[in-house]
Amino acid sequence: MKVWTIANQKGGVGKTTTTVALGGLLAAWGLRTCLIDVDPHGSLTSYFRYDPDSLEVSSYDLFRAVAEKRDPQPLKLIHETGCEGLDLIPASVALATLDRQSGRLAGMGRVIGRTVQALEGHYDHVLIDCPPVLGVLLINALAACSHLVVPVQTDFLAIKGLERLCHTLEMVARSRARPLDYTVVPTFFDQRTRASRDSLQILQRNHGAHLWDGVIPVDTRLREASRAGLPPAQFDPRARSVQAYSRLLESLLGQASAA
Repeated sequence: MKVWTIANQKGGVGKTTTTVALGGLLAAWGLRTCLIDVDPHGSLTSYFRYDPDSLEVSSYDLFRAVAEKRDPQPLKLIHETGCEGLDLIPASVALATLDRQSGRLAGMGRVIGRTVQALEGHYDHVLIDCPPVLGVLLINALAACSHLVVPVQTDFLAIKGLERLCHTLEMVARSRARPLDYTVVPTFFDQRTRASRDSLQILQRNHGAHLWDGVIPVDTRLREASRAGLPPAQFDPRARSVQAYSRLLESLLGQASAA
């Protein structure tokens, strides 16, 4: 089972869209996929029409069970997405309290890692959508994954978020047997704007070793897919953004096979 975390220490760069797009494609290609939302804002959860404010069970229960020394039983937290082969462990706003609690609760750093171990055999892929801030949730997701996908909007401020994440990866690497492999994915690319072109050149110059060789273009079909609550590939398989995400997924699967 492959575990991919989708993260950047800046919001609004396309993390949730990338999680849904890749997850929807994996399911369409016949690979059983589970999405885990550990962002207290619950954008991934809301995408599939669940309310993070009113859910009875969510990814927060994973942490609460560990704190109470109970079996988290993640399979009981699974929600349907309406897309065959694609499931969801949703988020709740209660996740926002974990950083205050984690200092006095043991075992909080490996909750998601133990969760994905429990999902082994039930899914081919697990994708984790993260908050854009450094804390127990992001550290959990980074520690649990086999590969990191870093969407970066092609503008200067988003690139600064990438730099912060690279510093975080250096810290996480000290607790792992080997460095975490990651792929930087340029998003919201608009060839017509100088800002996009210049930002892409900066990424190529400073992060070329980890930079995917394509781009995710600006595409209104992504917003329309979100409004419909459907993965982009299910909403419009011919959309140019879906074709771009398909090429990205082929690249990621190729890297996974070579690892």
